[in-house]
Amino acid sequence: MIKSLVWTAGIIAAGYLLILLLMYLFQAQMVYHPAKQIGADPSAAGLPFEEVTFGTADGLQLHGWFVSAGDSASTILYFHGNAGNISGRLETIRLLHDLGLNVFIFDYRGYGRSEGTPSETGTYRDASAAWDYLTQTRGIGEGRIITMGRSLGGSIAAWLAARKDPAAAVIESTFISAAHLAADLYPWLPVRWLLRFDYHTVAYLQNIEAPVFMAHSRDDEVVPFRHGKALFEAARKPKMFIALRGSHASGFLDTEIKYRRHLRAFLDQHTLRKVH
Repeated sequence: MIKSLVWTAGIIAAGYLLILLLMYLFQAQMVYHPAKQIGADPSAAGLPFEEVTFGTADGLQLHGWFVSAGDSASTILYFHGNAGNISGRLETIRLLHDLGLNVFIFDYRGYGRSEGTPSETGTYRDASAAWDYLTQTRGIGEGRIITMGRSLGGSIAAWLAARKDPAAAVIESTFISAAHLAADLYPWLPVRWLLRFDYHTVAYLQNIEAPVFMAHSRDDEVVPFRHGKALFEAARKPKMFIALRGSHASGFLDTEIKYRRHLRAFLDQHTLRKVH
């Protein structure tokens, strides 16, 4: 009987250790879910656009779209989440364009038509390259750029806004840090020991001097609502927070009227371009 219990405990312990090893080795595959195929482009939403290719500091070519609302409009530099690619964000592009904003959206390395393999350092390099493209290649002033991201993209947008001087930062459905989110998703694992990703959004937010708009759904099944509230508390003033309804990916659409109204009011108050 004792031998049987010891054998069973050994099997369980070995299985647990194997899970820990696999989690450690395959973290990147769990964090990043890129799609290579571009399923549609902004013309599917009735929007004219420009195909953009630009380089990173480490020699990769990234792909994106610039959707213009006019030379005098402010520009959203948009960072998408960890799955798919820019072709899955047409509703967001349409909504922002309807608010009178230029939209520059691009794929991180390894996503869509962008070269390379995703990594945390890589996403930061990609964010910096996108900023440089807007400010240096297109000649858009920093005070007319709004960094915006949803989910993982919110952490990257916050990282960039803490290092640049945008007109504003828009952070949606984003987690406190990679470690905090992993602990929520896998409470039975010592994720803080295993994790090789940082994405410490709350630390980035504390260094953003620009106005911050935040939105998070109470129904978010991926990133708990309390993450959004904690981030908002950490952000400097001026700031605005709205609670949405709907899933992690669709809250901004499920609560679109409220979302539009509050985002418009925030931009009217805090950016150079008065949207209408």
